[in-house]
Parts: sequence; structure tokens; C-alpha cells
Amino acid sequence: MATVIADSVPSRARRARSRFYVGVAFLIAAITLAGFAPSLNASLFEGVGRPWFIHLHAAVYVGWLLLLIVQSVIAAQGRIALHRRVGNFGIAYGCLVLVLGVIVTLAAAVVHIAAGEWTTERGGRFLALALGDMVLFAGFFGPAVAYRRRPEIHKRLILLASVALMFAGVGRLWFVGEPTNVPVLLAVWYLPVILGIAYDVVTTRRVHPVYWMGAAVMGVWLVRIPFGQADMWQSISQKLLAAFA
Repeated sequence: MATVIADSVPSRARRARSRFYVGVAFLIAAITLAGFAPSLNASLFEGVGRPWFIHLHAAVYVGWLLLLIVQSVIAAQGRIALHRRVGNFGIAYGCLVLVLGVIVTLAAAVVHIAAGEWTTERGGRFLALALGDMVLFAGFFGPAVAYRRRPEIHKRLILLASVALMFAGVGRLWFVGEPTNVPVLLAVWYLPVILGIAYDVVTTRRVHPVYWMGAAVMGVWLVRIPFGQADMWQSISQKLLAAFA
């Protein structure tokens, strides 16, 4: 969440759009936290032990959600200089989210397999999903940083990067169910993007290309679900897990 500067949009319309993104930031946080709420409850109140790095990862991710909300609010208030300064920190924080996400993904799979809770096949499927989330996040976050002086592009890319990280939380929602109700999962995962598209249509009578491209990339990247079961990936993942065991 880096620099956003004033553009040619009249200030009143710009503030209205900024408030929309505040609402979407809260929606992303609410959906994600609702998905992980059972795990959080088990750790805090039911005494279910989890490795320390899982708690660290959770804390860093909650920090990202808070940063998303704070930056959205600051932008909505028109405090662009402050938004820019906080954004410099946000670039480093986003990199931390990415690096820690990759490390924790590998560590969590190794720990679960070593404890006999997962088969190596399940560990491989988990890697495909979780590492895929990190790749998708990086694919949106990197351009968001590069376009930080183009606010209409930047804010949409930040939204997409945050939605990329929602996937695991959405999959844990109680109404998604087990086995996973794929249509519901996709509807909830895409919800912030759908709202962004709808808002564009209502306010500008057109949809920004970033949303079309982002929605398409999200759809294509769902290939990681069947790919995680493919023999080729299972062979790669076993070697990867063995290297970190």
C-alpha cells in the first residue's frame, strides 16, 4: 500500500471512491477473520497447541489487514502525504508477508507430516494451494508497487493482492462446507472484485481494465487445485518437503 497522489477526479467524487475502498477493506478483513475464527478460538480458548511460527504468521497477516484498512481510511481523508509515508512501510511489510508466507507454508506441511496428521500427498496438495496464493499475491502486489503513482491502477491492484490472500480464509468458512462447496467458495472469494466492478459501472459507466485482468488471472490460477493432485507436482513437492524436513 504505497503512494497515492491526487488525480484529475473532482475531490468529492474521489472521496466517495475512497470511502468505497474503505468498505471493501473492512469486508476483506471480516471474511478472512471469520474463516480463521475457529482456529483462533481453538488456540486461545481451547488450549490447542500450534507451533510458534503459525502464531507469528497469523499476527503478520492480521497486521496486513489492519494496514489495508488504515491506508484506505487515510486515503479517504485525503491525507496523501501521510498515505505516501505509510505506504513506504507498506512495501516492506508486503514483502514480509510474502517471504513469511512461503516459509510458513513449507514449515507447516513438514510439521503436519512429521506428526502423522497429514500424508505426503496431502502435504503436496497444501503446498500447491498455499504457495499458489503467495505467487498470486506477488503477481498483484509487485505491479501495485510499480504503479504506486497511478492511484486508479494502484488501489485496484492492492485490492486484488489482498483478495489473493483471502483464499485460505474463505475455504475455512462454515458455510463453504467440507467437502468444499466450490461455487460458494468462488462467489465469496470474488465478492470484493465483483463489488469493485459494480462500483466502476455505477460511477464511471466502465470497468477498469485492472479488474478484468485481475479476475481473469484469479480464474486461471485456480488450476493450482487440480495441479496439486498431479503426479508431476506430487513428485516435485515430495522432494521439496524432504529438503526442508
